[in-house]
Amino acid sequence: MLRPESSPASLPVPGDSSLSVEVRPQVPRCSLGLQETPQSGPSAQAASVSSRPDTSGAAGDRSSSSSYPRAPSALPAQGSYCKSKRSYAENTFASDFTLGTSSSSARGSTCPQIVKTPLSAGNHQRSGYKSWTPQMEYSATSSSAVSAHSPSVVVAVVEGRGLARGEIGMASIDLKSPQIILSQFADNTTYAKVITKLKILSPLEIIMSNTACVVGNSTKLFTLITENFKNVNFTTIQRKYFNETKGLEYIEQLCTAEFSTVLMEVQSKYYCLAAVAALLKYIEFIQNSLYAPKSLKICFQGSEQTAMIDSSSAQNLELLINNQDSIARFLDTEQLLSVLVQIPKQDTVNAAESKITNLIYLKHTLELVDPLKITLKNCNTPLLRAYYGSLEDKRFGIILDKIKTVINDDARYMKGCLNMRTQKCYAVRSNINEFLDIARRTYTEIVDDIAGMISQLAEKYSLPLRTSFSSARGFFIQMTTDCTALFNDKLPSEFIKISKVKNSYSFTSTDLIKMNERCQESLREIYHMTYMIVCKLLSEIYEHIHCLYKLSDTVSMLDMLLSFAHACTLSDYVRPEFTDTLAIKQGWHPILEKISVEKPVANNTYITEGSNFVIITGPNMSGKSTYLKQIALCQIMAQIGSYVPAEYSSFRIAEQIFTRISTDDDIETNSSTFMKEMKEIAYILHNANDKSLILIDELGRGTNTEEGIGICYAVCEYLLSLKAFTLFATHFLELCHIDVLYPNVENMYFEVQHVKNTSRNKEAILYTYKLSKGLTEEKNYGLKAAEASSLPPSIVLDAKEITTQITRQILQNQRSTPEMERQRAVYHLATRLVQTARNSQLDPDSLRTYLSNLKRKYEADFPRAEQVSGKTEE
Repeated sequence: MLRPESSPASLPVPGDSSLSVEVRPQVPRCSLGLQETPQSGPSAQAASVSSRPDTSGAAGDRSSSSSYPRAPSALPAQGSYCKSKRSYAENTFASDFTLGTSSSSARGSTCPQIVKTPLSAGNHQRSGYKSWTPQMEYSATSSSAVSAHSPSVVVAVVEGRGLARGEIGMASIDLKSPQIILSQFADNTTYAKVITKLKILSPLEIIMSNTACVVGNSTKLFTLITENFKNVNFTTIQRKYFNETKGLEYIEQLCTAEFSTVLMEVQSKYYCLAAVAALLKYIEFIQNSLYAPKSLKICFQGSEQTAMIDSSSAQNLELLINNQDSIARFLDTEQLLSVLVQIPKQDTVNAAESKITNLIYLKHTLELVDPLKITLKNCNTPLLRAYYGSLEDKRFGIILDKIKTVINDDARYMKGCLNMRTQKCYAVRSNINEFLDIARRTYTEIVDDIAGMISQLAEKYSLPLRTSFSSARGFFIQMTTDCTALFNDKLPSEFIKISKVKNSYSFTSTDLIKMNERCQESLREIYHMTYMIVCKLLSEIYEHIHCLYKLSDTVSMLDMLLSFAHACTLSDYVRPEFTDTLAIKQGWHPILEKISVEKPVANNTYITEGSNFVIITGPNMSGKSTYLKQIALCQIMAQIGSYVPAEYSSFRIAEQIFTRISTDDDIETNSSTFMKEMKEIAYILHNANDKSLILIDELGRGTNTEEGIGICYAVCEYLLSLKAFTLFATHFLELCHIDVLYPNVENMYFEVQHVKNTSRNKEAILYTYKLSKGLTEEKNYGLKAAEASSLPPSIVLDAKEITTQITRQILQNQRSTPEMERQRAVYHLATRLVQTARNSQLDPDSLRTYLSNLKRKYEADFPRAEQVSGKTEE
């Protein structure tokens, strides 16, 4: 029989919202004790640098024989990988990993203050370790704890030592998806690539070598990761498990044939191989299950030919949130695969229920293959024909036929926990197992008895009772009525556990609780017998199941192509060009277009190497933040191959896209907000280069005006030393005068109009959302807000006079000279000539005409400069 909830390592149940850390007062599955230890550990041992990087054991022993202890419970031979390895996992690995606390209070500047080390039952207490052994189960990343919306990625990170420091290996696996992603790349001293990749993965747990966290000598990588991921579980493992030889063996054993070419990509990538070895050993231990041979999709992702977008920018721009899914009938095929290819070491209720559920999901998914094929059948595009060909794989039909011999035709995915429970109970066809049929009849009788009992109670008390169900409570009673229907405004004493929301009552009774217990017992019997049948069925279809990887790739690619097709056919989008200029004619925000009743106001954008720094001003709500997001989204859409919302568009390829977008939290002046601003700006300054696109909004709002202006001015001057394309939105109008010193600065502002409010006899601001060249005339936002308020007129008048005096003093020190104007004109002429020489495709006559016009414009700038000079002298 199945043991109810006997292990926290059971497989995920759809909709399960349990926490990611499970602590249950039961006998441990492996007789593990938890030892709480003070911060201590072996000193990091120096790694000798050879022609092959050192990623192996702490003692520097690179032989595969010493990478794992040679004990009676050692790993079996490669051919018997999927046989029982429980003794190895329990007796060997349990004593070798260290789980760090994830709370910020437990982390110092170097490493966690307290770590917990599970030890196998037979191990002796180590010297210097403070021991306590509560009888409880513990699993930091049990798959049963992974709900649909919670973090579910486990990542292993390892760094080279000695001369190889800065070479990073990463391996990650999503517990909802049977795919391992390997990465290896060189990073700088800020470890920007590591932090960015980890933030995009949004991990549930991060694994590193224990030699990275040594008292007083923690690595910089370890320190940065713990500082940036304070709410993530952190685990250290003995360095001997970061073994590239074992990593390569794992890939050979587990990688499905369709993706076996990854072996050629990673066989010399020692660090990502070392990371995957530690990752899979740890997953095997905490999941208490093995992956079936040749069952995982393993991919290598380098950092070449990619644009880096930090996690804050991705969140600000809503890049990872898909609000609409045009192929929504397809379930998450990767999550489905993840559960199907795992082989539990223990038969639990959760494991049984999960297998049954996912077999139903598999049937539902395979039944959608034929409709998808029909949709693609008449397509002539070579790419779509190729996807149609991939769906012709006979394995889809073979698997579905085998499933239908056991599973009822009517069994399918349904919304609602009671509906899905019914589907699982009656999934297997009748007459396959006589005892199963009897158990299901018993279950049906109990459910009918529950409905009958509630009907009798409704008749007995003359109340509108109805039967309800939830996964947490089972069957219970609900009633919607006002208090006048109740005697003395109270429910009968027979009803217990009463809760009320407005006029809706929820409650149960002692008899109903007992019948729920009988129902659960009957369900366990049904699930046990169904599980045995399902396991036998899965063993027959395992050899064909890898075609689902192909289906997953096809559906995801079709989803993306459908989005692209929708964008370029149903919207007025244009195909972008790629030059050394960012030029967008009448562009608009693509998301705002979808959610607004009216089409957004379009604006022009023009940035070149000669005018690569744009300062944008305008009052609150004039459109600055939306405009910055619009530019970033258009840049990303262009670089991923999509059409762009504009009449014309040209882009320079950006190697990094950084955004610092203002939020409502920035309005509050406090130390935490200001520190957040500084961290975001520091990240940009450390990692920006000449090929970056940088968008900064309202920097300095978290501190006082003087400091804010000073910080913004310094940041602007630093960014002006780069050739990065920068758009800088600000309320600090003093920054606009930086164009006197830097000819590559352009000033833009959002126009507003003043409309007379006849009812209140005051002016109101009408936002046009139009971007124009120059400085905003709305210079005193605060004074106008004060006028509209109930402040005494005398105070407002004094404020205006003081502001005028201060502004006059500032302007006297910031007026440009004729020489500055001449240099600015020469600079712009030179950049235009360089741009023309680099990109012009004009014929000789047209080019001659263009250069003549450019000359006339340059000559016209000098009289204007002299006029400005004359006014200055006056």
